[in-house]
Amino acid sequence: MQKTAFIWDLDGTLLDSYEAILSGIEETFAQFSIPYDKEQVREFILKYSVQDLLVQVAEERKLDVEMLNQVRAQSLAEKNAQVVLMPGARDVLAWAEESGIQQFVYTHKGDNALTILRDLGLESYFTEILTSQSGFARKPNPEAATYLLDKYQLDPEKTYYIGDRTLDVEFAQNSGIQSLNFLESSYGGNHRIQALADISRIFEAEL
Repeated sequence: MQKTAFIWDLDGTLLDSYEAILSGIEETFAQFSIPYDKEQVREFILKYSVQDLLVQVAEERKLDVEMLNQVRAQSLAEKNAQVVLMPGARDVLAWAEESGIQQFVYTHKGDNALTILRDLGLESYFTEILTSQSGFARKPNPEAATYLLDKYQLDPEKTYYIGDRTLDVEFAQNSGIQSLNFLESSYGGNHRIQALADISRIFEAEL
């Protein structure tokens, strides 16, 4: 119960994937003749999620949200080559591994996340990878974190969810764990970072 653990978000945190995501949404919208405004969509998915966007659009246009999801997932899977690592991602993962920090992933991405991590040579850094297809309630519900805390006997005071959105901070707060995030937050357990390289500097004094 004493080791530090990191639970990673992927999009916008370890993976620079938003352009691929936006491109996939644009193609999906085009297939269903839905008007597409890139900046409005970007703003919406950063504040909420892609799933929330698709649910809203499906309701407004009387469409089947599962059909939208299937088309988008196929479009996105075809864009895996466009997904690159955020600056410093490989270095911080390697540093954490060398420092004895146990690492996990919890992402709203589907199982395509496993393919991307494998293709980028990152899969081996993680003890377990949870995706939207793992069956847990979506963030900010703490269900996935509770599962990891229980299964691996992690110490909540030394477990950090690392993300880039308010939703990620809320997930950490609801889970009773710490947060590392690119955003400021009123949550006392949040530590703001401006780059992934900041993480090792924060912890080197503590480890």
